[in-house]
Amino acid sequence: MLDDSLDAGHPVGQGTMELRAAKAKAPAPSSSSGGKSAKKKKWSKGKVKDKAVHAVSLDKATFDRIMKEVPTFKFISQSILIERLKIGGSLARVAIKHLERDGQIKRIVHSSNQLIYTRATAASD
Repeated sequence: MLDDSLDAGHPVGQGTMELRAAKAKAPAPSSSSGGKSAKKKKWSKGKVKDKAVHAVSLDKATFDRIMKEVPTFKFISQSILIERLKIGGSLARVAIKHLERDGQIKRIVHSSNQLIYTRATAASD
């Protein structure tokens, strides 16, 4: 009885009934049509840097290379030795201390963060 009175001539009642009927007839959104759930953005995983494989023990070939090449570098630091000679950080620190003790390199800056050396020249002694 209540539904009959809404349909009988009340304009608001007709509108709401028509909206309910339209919503009931509307098809469910499919994944092929546009909309929020159509395609989700695939975020990049980011670039992954390759793991460096540096020597952690000193062999004869590496020791000879350090003794021959490092005193010719103009700028010597732990980072330079790691990058150029592909050795670990602890080996680089030991090599720098050894070369300084032998007098083949001389200290420029010695802080707790970075050890910076240069080649020793004969005129500076």
